[in-house]
Amino acid sequence: MNQITFFTYPSCTSCRKTKKWLKENEVNVNERHIFRDTPDYDELMNLLSLTTEGLDELLATRSQSFKALDQDVEDLPLSEVVKMIIEDPKLLKRPILTDGKSLIVGYNPEGLRSLSNKKQMYKMSG
Repeated sequence: MNQITFFTYPSCTSCRKTKKWLKENEVNVNERHIFRDTPDYDELMNLLSLTTEGLDELLATRSQSFKALDQDVEDLPLSEVVKMIIEDPKLLKRPILTDGKSLIVGYNPEGLRSLSNKKQMYKMSG
């Protein structure tokens, strides 16, 4: 069974709401501080492979870090954008949760229910 990884930042409102939901619903996660334990290149490529909208789903386009970029990410190769994210993880939306097969970005109770229900089924069948 794949553990749910929860990339979070303590002062992020959506992260706090998600953490509260997870705790109330007794969902165990591997919690990682997104700035101290940033996803590496392979992890980011895996997260991107789980998106339906590609970079648009993961990039925090309203963040100061994104606005400060002096280039259009649309014009860059994906590998360069991923390297930029690793150097400045504030470019990522938060929180990010994944079990390796599904991805939830932001506070999404419906998605959390779906992800945690799959885990319950895995536990029962495993």
